[in-house]
Amino acid sequence: MPVHAWSRKECGRKAGQRRCLDVCVAPDYSPCMDYHDIITIEPGKRGGKPIVRGLRITVQDVLEYLAGGMSEDEILADFPDLTREDIRACLAFAADRERKLMSMPPL
Repeated sequence: MPVHAWSRKECGRKAGQRRCLDVCVAPDYSPCMDYHDIITIEPGKRGGKPIVRGLRITVQDVLEYLAGGMSEDEILADFPDLTREDIRACLAFAADRERKLMSMPPL
């Protein structure tokens, strides 16, 4: 089922699973990327920061490359172990973390 740009739709996960509500920005946008199998935290790697698939590449690294103006293609050329799905997982992780921060009550 196509999703129209800027529409809001609830993901099709079954009862008992995590559910999300997100803004869609393109017809092929998947609002519920499950990054949990891609982004991991291992205390012995990179100081316990969130990393991509057990590699020594942190979510922060990927986000900083994107923020610095690197394209996905440039990142993938520099880091051949990464995939486009890994980059999207980093973005989904950051969006999820931001959403959680925004929902916390003020101190």
